Amino acid sequence: MLQDNLTGALLVAMPNMSDTRFSQSVIYVCGHDENGAMGLVINKPLESHAVHDLLEQLNIAPITVDLTQQSVYIGGPIEMGRGFVLHSGDFTRNGTLAISNEIYLSATLEILMAMAEGTGPEKTLCILGYAGWMAGQLENEIQQNVWIVLPQPDMGLLFDVPAQSRWQEAFERLGIHPELLSLDTGHA
Repeated sequence: MLQDNLTGALLVAMPNMSDTRFSQSVIYVCGHDENGAMGLVINKPLESHAVHDLLEQLNIAPITVDLTQQSVYIGGPIEMGRGFVLHSGDFTRNGTLAISNEIYLSATLEILMAMAEGTGPEKTLCILGYAGWMAGQLENEIQQNVWIVLPQPDMGLLFDVPAQSRWQEAFERLGIHPELLSLDTGHA
């Protein structure tokens, strides 16, 4: 049973995460309803793979801006060949999904072409693959202390904090020190 809609929230992996694919992950929830949930890991960049490289692989030209320092992220283990751009709201086209008032999601070549031309959104995360949960699965994982939820994160955490610092920063914004957490599920 769906108690709270987590769309637009961050899932922060607990320190005891046993699934190595999600160890110290921060996931932005793009959709959550009674049928399940979908999210994007926002702190696991692909090693030595920049947005510029992705655009070249997709034969998107011309690339008129320097995107060699912008990473491509591993969004999760599902459909690793499928791409998403999580971005600021200064770019919307047909097919752009508003997740919150500030954060949008696009999955078209049009946004990549705009980024190559320097006419895309100011803030972006290019992501391959996603994480998904069946109905009730995410709620069960939260109840089992797999994830802690940071509701309504600000854009700075998603786009400005360095990827390697997002997990620790998410805990800090929750006012929690991960090393002090009890990792056992408790019952009142």
